[in-house]
This record gives sequence, C-alpha cells and structure tokens, in this order.
Amino acid sequence: MVNKLTPLQLDAIREVGNIGAAHAATVLSQLLNRKVSMTVPQVNILPLAEACDFVGGPEEPMVGIYLRVFGGAPSKILYLFPEDKALFLAGLLIDEPEKCRNLLGEMEISALKEIGNILTGAYVYAFSTFTGINMLSSVPALAFDMVGAILNTILADLGEMGDYAVLIETKLMACDSSIDGHFFLIPDPGALTTILDALGVKR
Repeated sequence: MVNKLTPLQLDAIREVGNIGAAHAATVLSQLLNRKVSMTVPQVNILPLAEACDFVGGPEEPMVGIYLRVFGGAPSKILYLFPEDKALFLAGLLIDEPEKCRNLLGEMEISALKEIGNILTGAYVYAFSTFTGINMLSSVPALAFDMVGAILNTILADLGEMGDYAVLIETKLMACDSSIDGHFFLIPDPGALTTILDALGVKR
C-alpha cells in the first residue's frame, strides 16, 4: 500500500495531471465554443477517511461524478464540484451561463455527466499515454449530496479496496469565472505502484 509520495512522485503525477487538464480544456473549449483553461495547482495523497476535511467538511453540498477505471491499473475516480460551480458549468453547456439554476434538473444532470466524462476521460487518457498502461473508463454516475454522504457511498462500494486517494486539485477558468474542483484517483491495491513504476518514479 502506497500511503505517502515523495516530492518527485508528486511532481510526476502533477505533470501528468496538467497534461490531462490541458487536453480537457481543449475539448471543453470546442464543446462550449468558449475559451477554457485548466491547471493543476496541487497534488496530495490522503486517507479517504480524511477527504471530507480537504473539501470543506462532511456537510458541504457537492456534485460528485463517479466512475470506474479498468485495465492495467484499476481504480475509481471521483470528481467533486461545489454546487454553485457545478450549476454554472451545466449552464455553460446548455448555453445559459448567466443563469445558475437552484436545482439540478434532467438537462443539468445530463450536461454535467457529459462534462465529467470529458474531464475524467482526459485524465485517464493522459495517465494511459504516459504510462503505456491500458486504461478504460466506465460511463460516469452523478450524485448531488453532502460530501460525507457521497464519500460514504464510495467507501461502501470500494469494500476492502484501497483506503488512500490521490487528490488532484483542479482550477478551471471559463467566462472569467474560476471553477475549483477536486479530482480523486482511488487506486485498487497495487495500482498506484504500477502507475508510479511506469512513470519511472519508483519508491
């Protein structure tokens, strides 16, 4: 079990994350027909039990986009957005950027799943390309709830799998608005070691 990363390993993951972010920004720019930029300011590894504290506390309402990664480094991915930022993102895709709705309707959920699919797909593609590991992602699921409830659902789904997550903080800029997101890569046992070895930053 990898529960601590060296500065070199964190830098390697941050670099792959930045490449994934740049790819995601390009695809989103084309989809939204607007300029979009995206960066990765910080990467950490943390116990899943402490994840709530990193995103504002267990009662913070968030939109979570969750999917599985299959292949040579099986993992789970969770992307968390604050409620208002998620609604803003959905508004961009349905061409109502100035209208942040008060609830997630079918149209907003569909839009966020599409955006989540692009964002997570870009990261999976970046990791797969730079490691040479075959990685495929599932169709994303979406949850709107308090952070604690979302994470508890995922922890129950994980069962005895990895207890640690790589947290890749993301900052997306669109329409002069900053949208901070929390990207969790939750590797199955041994998967993170496989990724680090393939990146050439063994322990």
